[in-house]
Amino acid sequence: MSPASPHVRRALPTLATIPPIDTFPGVDDLLQRADDLADRIGATRHVIGRARSGAEIPAYTVGTGATRVVVVGGVHPNEPIGFHSVLVLLGLLAERDPALPDATWHIVPCIDPDGVRLNESWFAAPADRGSYFRGLYRPAPAEQVEWSFPFDHEGVRFDAPIPETRALMSLLDEVRPHVFMGLHNAELGGVYYYLNRDEPDLVVDLGALPTQLGLFLDVGEPESAELDRLGPGVFRAPLTRERHDYLRGLGIDPSTETGGAGTADYLEPHGTLTVVAELPYWTHPDAADERGSGREYGDVLVTKAAALTELHDDLDDLWSRAAPYLRADTPFRRATDAFVPAMGALGAAEAARASDPAHRREATVAEVFGNEEVVTMFRLRFGGILRRALHAEAAEPDADPALHALAAEVEDRFAGWMDALAVRPGIRPLPIERLVAVQLGALLVTVSRETERLA
Repeated sequence: MSPASPHVRRALPTLATIPPIDTFPGVDDLLQRADDLADRIGATRHVIGRARSGAEIPAYTVGTGATRVVVVGGVHPNEPIGFHSVLVLLGLLAERDPALPDATWHIVPCIDPDGVRLNESWFAAPADRGSYFRGLYRPAPAEQVEWSFPFDHEGVRFDAPIPETRALMSLLDEVRPHVFMGLHNAELGGVYYYLNRDEPDLVVDLGALPTQLGLFLDVGEPESAELDRLGPGVFRAPLTRERHDYLRGLGIDPSTETGGAGTADYLEPHGTLTVVAELPYWTHPDAADERGSGREYGDVLVTKAAALTELHDDLDDLWSRAAPYLRADTPFRRATDAFVPAMGALGAAEAARASDPAHRREATVAEVFGNEEVVTMFRLRFGGILRRALHAEAAEPDADPALHALAAEVEDRFAGWMDALAVRPGIRPLPIERLVAVQLGALLVTVSRETERLA
């Protein structure tokens, strides 16, 4: 292990003292605790906008340092690790912890309260994968804060940001932050990061944090094939136009990407340093195994592409048969409308890249694991949302009996997919407090380095 930099060493004692965490707060609890901490600090509370339900979206401003920092939780509503990162950060500010760089902090505990409320059923038992997938909700891309910023490139245009995104846009335009961190997390594997520009010393620091805190970097399959690797477990945050250009290069119509741009795109004109720490709820020894698997990487991709195409066909069949009986415009319905075709497009993209001669090499155990598990994740994630869509419709008093039969069929299919989770033993939940420590550590180290650079 290489020696940690002063920036990492300064943060570690504080990060190591985060007490055990075994639940996630719901929206009301989160905001009440944030209000209480903000009162202790003397932070300024202001409402940056309202959610589609009319709920306030508060932000807190504290500090007077020259480095302007924006931190946002709940960017994806099924990713609540950041809620604890926000609360720990506010607590450190209240205590004037020496690990904190001198900055002006703008903190949004939860940017999408409506979406988070649709996930709260599993927050009391986040270690249980069954509870997670049965209660998960992820919005359609056009309704996600992260992917509903304005976008216009090569004939593909999106200009319908949701109210939550407009609220964040107004904050970013007002603050023009030096550092922005959206608080995301992954589901299974190891720790990895996104930076929107190559900062070699920061890349080394980020790579050092997980091992210092008892976790490991992700060495398997990246989220997207086109990502530029800046260092072990650290990738350059892709711009949406680059993603579209990549898809065009594979012969895929980029308009299948149904959302807009992300925060990295929107902040590009401001010159903001954007950092994301992706933390998994669960891990498995195979996710860290860089030995050869005995399988060709291209063959792994072919198998993955076929599985994604099969998933699309299964979900599309169920959804098409349900369509005549659907009456309510629920968030689950809109999400399913978006994600079912997305599985077909993703399968086609994976099949297209599988023929690359560079993929005629041996895949690592971690790469095989990552490719197989992403199919499992999508099957349960989007099959689960389809299940919730049908149950929401079937609960209506005038629901057609045929819809009840379809909901029962989907329930049986989903139960079978859930049973398949037991086929791969060894998956275990990670301590939430360590995940929070890595996320908060990534923020503190990034702000510390940027403050030093600006001095």
